[in-house]
Amino acid sequence: MRDHLDAKLMAKQLRQRLAEKSIELGHGECLELVANQLGYADWNTLAARIALAKRRGDDAATGIRFRSATPILRIFSRDKAREFYLDYLGFHLDWGDAPLTAGIGPAPLYTQISRDRLVIHLSEHHGDGSPGGAHWITMKGLDAFHAELAARKYPNMHPGIEPMPPRLRVMEVIDPFGNRLRFGEFTQLPIRADGSPA
Repeated sequence: MRDHLDAKLMAKQLRQRLAEKSIELGHGECLELVANQLGYADWNTLAARIALAKRRGDDAATGIRFRSATPILRIFSRDKAREFYLDYLGFHLDWGDAPLTAGIGPAPLYTQISRDRLVIHLSEHHGDGSPGGAHWITMKGLDAFHAELAARKYPNMHPGIEPMPPRLRVMEVIDPFGNRLRFGEFTQLPIRADGSPA
């Protein structure tokens, strides 16, 4: 099955098939058509995507592709985890394993939460995650997220936004178990150590 990495070959084949039907289109026009068929605005956008894939080693021949990593954070209290992650940070509960194991009382919880495209696993299982670890999360809309958290008035956390020159702003929150989440947003303009535009 062909994908965007085969776009030039697809454009060449399209041009040949059209020529067989006495329809003459230039190679550039066929590239634009293939880009549109693959869901890209134009050939330049698709060409940039192809170049990025090659730089990242996205090899269609091997079929190996890495999409994202999902951190597993160790928790010790379901109630505190719910209050922090769902009520305060605004995550949604996607799924969780059975809360009870027949005959032996509560089983350790393993659950998935998400917000937009950010997915996190929370675990009560011994050996899953190390409390105190830091987790980097790149995002957009940091000011709006900060305002949302401030409005919730969570009693144990009042994070601020810190500049990290030259083009980064970061807000760190620490969950009740010592796990640190660093939400970072890159800026278009350089910033100084005081947070003002350079």
